[in-house]
Amino acid sequence: RHAAELAEHGIAYLDCGVSGGVWGLENGYGLMVGGEKANVDRAMPIFDALRPEGAREEGFVHVGDVGAGHYAKMVHNGIEYGMMQAFAEGYELLAKKDIIKDVHGTFAAWQRGTVVRSWLLDLLVRALKEDPNLDKIRGYVEDSGEGRWTVEEAIANAVPMPAITASLFARFASRQDDSPAMKAVAALRNQFGGHAVKKAE
Repeated sequence: RHAAELAEHGIAYLDCGVSGGVWGLENGYGLMVGGEKANVDRAMPIFDALRPEGAREEGFVHVGDVGAGHYAKMVHNGIEYGMMQAFAEGYELLAKKDIIKDVHGTFAAWQRGTVVRSWLLDLLVRALKEDPNLDKIRGYVEDSGEGRWTVEEAIANAVPMPAITASLFARFASRQDDSPAMKAVAALRNQFGGHAVKKAE
């Protein structure tokens, strides 16, 4: 809405999601920008001055159309809630949303200084580089027991553990229907531990 209103007055509009938290100044942060390419190119000297040191694609991404920058930031924050499961669900949402033009680039841009920077994120970026749509594997994920035991212990000790419980149940669901989110989890397990995956037919 803002972009359309400003365009009537000849004013270009970009949105920029920024993640890095209170440690962003010290550790770096990621810039996720939405808007027309010509306008992003025009503002690039500003983004280059603001973004973390290093390769541009590790701290900056032109995600897509106006609104895509903050949309990517929204997904980024959702990922914080459940680690591997949240990464997987974020991948599915980014892949489905039509304003997002560069899913792999969005995840890659979160690798330097953002709140969710982690080895798991690095592995998901690598998995998506190798198989951008995760077409080579099925969204079928086994559980090797630790998740069940953790949930059982949580129940025994009356400790609320909704995220871990939900991620375990999501794996059960993955065995019922093919799921893009579970394909991401399967890809992560294969990446970090060489666990077997069910090949897509």
